[in-house]
Amino acid sequence: MDIRGKVIAFDADDTLWHNEINFRNAEREFAQAMLPFCKEEEAIAHLMEVEGRHIPTLGYGTKTFIIALAEAAMELGGESIPNSKIREVMEIGKRTVCPKVELYPHAKEVLDLLYREQSRLGFRLVLATKGDLKDQQYKIGKSGLQDYFSHIEIMSEKDRQGYLSLMKRCGVEPEDFIMVGNSFKSDIKPVIELGGTAFYIPSEIIWVHEIVEEFDHPSLMRLESMKELLPIFGITDCK
Repeated sequence: MDIRGKVIAFDADDTLWHNEINFRNAEREFAQAMLPFCKEEEAIAHLMEVEGRHIPTLGYGTKTFIIALAEAAMELGGESIPNSKIREVMEIGKRTVCPKVELYPHAKEVLDLLYREQSRLGFRLVLATKGDLKDQQYKIGKSGLQDYFSHIEIMSEKDRQGYLSLMKRCGVEPEDFIMVGNSFKSDIKPVIELGGTAFYIPSEIIWVHEIVEEFDHPSLMRLESMKELLPIFGITDCK
C-alpha cells in the first residue's frame, strides 16, 4: 500500500486500550442492585434504552452513563425505591470514572514502529476518538501514547460530517485518510462512505449502541490484531 502523504488515524477505546469491559461490569452490578424490582435482563435492557435516549443531547461517556443509571433505577423502582438505592447505583457509575487504562497487546509496539517509520515513508499518525472531553483526556494521558500522534481529535460524534471536519484539519482528502478501529458504526462505515480506507479490528465486546449491519468493500480490510498492520505498510513485525 502506498501511504506517502496519507493520514493513519487510530480509534482509542477498545482499539488501543480496553474500555467497554468497565461499563459491562457496571451494567451487571446495576442489574444485581435492581433484583428487588425486576429481573437482571430487564434491568440491563431498560438501562440501555434510557442511555440511548440521552446520548443525542448529553453525548457519550461516564456522565451520561451515571445519569442513565439513576434514571433507569427510578423508573424501574417507582415510588417504592429508597434514596439509598439511588445512591448505590450512582456509586456503581462513579466507579467507571478514571478507570485503570489497560493497553491492548502490541498497541504500544505497533505505534512505536509506525512512529519511527513515518518520516521515511511519509505518513502521519492521528488519534481520533469520541466521548466526553474530560474522560478521553484522562485516558489518553494515562495511556502514555499521546506523543505518537501529530494530532489528537476528541469528536462528539464519529459520523461523516465529523470525519470531514477531521480530514480538513489534517489537510487531506478522504482518499488519503486511513482509519483503524473496532467499531464498524463509528470507525469504519462513515470513512468508507466518504472514500477513505479502513482497517477493522473487531473487539471482544461491542456496545449495543455501536451495533450496525456490516458489509464488505474493496477499501476495507478485517484484521485479527494491530500486529497485522505492519506488513501491510511494509514494516518489520514486532515480536
